[in-house]
Amino acid sequence: MRTLADWLAHLESLHPKGQAGIELGLDRVARVKAELGQQRGQRDSGPVIIVGGTNGKGSTCAYLEHILSYSGYRTGCYASPHLLAYNERVRLDRQPVADAPLCDAFARVEAARIAAGDVALTYFEFGTLAAWEVFAAANVDVAILEVGLGGRLDAVNVYEPDVSVVTGVALDHTDWLGPDRESIGREKAGIFRAGKPAICADAQPPQSLVDHAAAIGADLQLIGRDFGYFGDKTQWTWWGRNAHGTQTRRGGLANPGIRGTQQLANASAALAALDAVKAKLPVDMQSVRRGLIEIELAGRFQLVPGKPAVVLDVAHNPQAVGVLAANLGDMGFYAKTHAVVGMLADKDIGGALAALAGKVDHWHLATLAVPRGASAEMLAQAIAGQGLGGTVGCHADPVAAFAAAREAAGENDRILAFGSFYTVAAVMRALKERP
Repeated sequence: MRTLADWLAHLESLHPKGQAGIELGLDRVARVKAELGQQRGQRDSGPVIIVGGTNGKGSTCAYLEHILSYSGYRTGCYASPHLLAYNERVRLDRQPVADAPLCDAFARVEAARIAAGDVALTYFEFGTLAAWEVFAAANVDVAILEVGLGGRLDAVNVYEPDVSVVTGVALDHTDWLGPDRESIGREKAGIFRAGKPAICADAQPPQSLVDHAAAIGADLQLIGRDFGYFGDKTQWTWWGRNAHGTQTRRGGLANPGIRGTQQLANASAALAALDAVKAKLPVDMQSVRRGLIEIELAGRFQLVPGKPAVVLDVAHNPQAVGVLAANLGDMGFYAKTHAVVGMLADKDIGGALAALAGKVDHWHLATLAVPRGASAEMLAQAIAGQGLGGTVGCHADPVAAFAAAREAAGENDRILAFGSFYTVAAVMRALKERP
């Protein structure tokens, strides 16, 4: 019997780049899916919701998961990447699945992979099939699947959604998805289905996304046109359209428990998706309120109590760091800001860091010793080249960079750790181990 660590090492070995291996396409995963006997659609137990988008996927999945769970449904949620443990990727009733059912699922996928002709699945493809096995064994009422990269050729798109959500479209993963928003928008629209609700929370959706939805006959619902929100700093109201074309509302909602200026749009997309499947999964207002406010999502503008203040955010592209910069501006006064940064080399490093121009007093830059990882010196060159201000120090890894920030920061300062899931995960571990 293999342990979870054994299985994860095996998954890494199946692709030359291990966990970082990216190989888009549905042929491989579809062959193993068929061998497993996984049905084209969802199990008899309930619908599938697929969530894609450049930023905000994890938050939107979490809102769906919490609201549905509080409504009494058994939820399965597949999200990536993880921060501290692989089990975070596969959740049952909002909790990471235990090792045993995950290992059992891996064993079934491995047997099917070999039977299908020794198919060379990527790490993400293997994990996607295993997550479905976990959900099927648990007989969940709803499966919420987060797209890993893009949409059209992402492994989760081998499943048939009852409703699809695109949170937004921005520049990221351009080597795989295309050089501009129109190219990327078309890839993300690939999760839409003919005759099915297609939710988009991008205030200015690429025309390619709109055109693809029209071409296949998807029921496209756009934020600001078909659904949206209004309110103030104390409460807000969601509005949408019903089957008769008239407006429906859910009012008196508290602001979401996840901090950030973009969260009302993410929450609105989740409510629009729930409204689209309410015939199968009706939810009550109390569950909506609880699901929005009683929620935590690690690494999404997460404020760690204490002095100096520590903010953790997995923002890693220009749009996400722009939102992060706006959120920092709403935090109030801090004497100095120390930024602990580690990024992947294939990201728009200059574009992302530019959003914090003049907002960081001390940069503590970390080399990420992972495939695709950028060196601290690469980050330093980007900061110097764009004249972003602040002092710069280079460190061997995020733990060393965070230690330097803690040493330098006063109790009235704040430390911001961002740039990659790897960076935030390393800082989270360091926080857990500190005396």
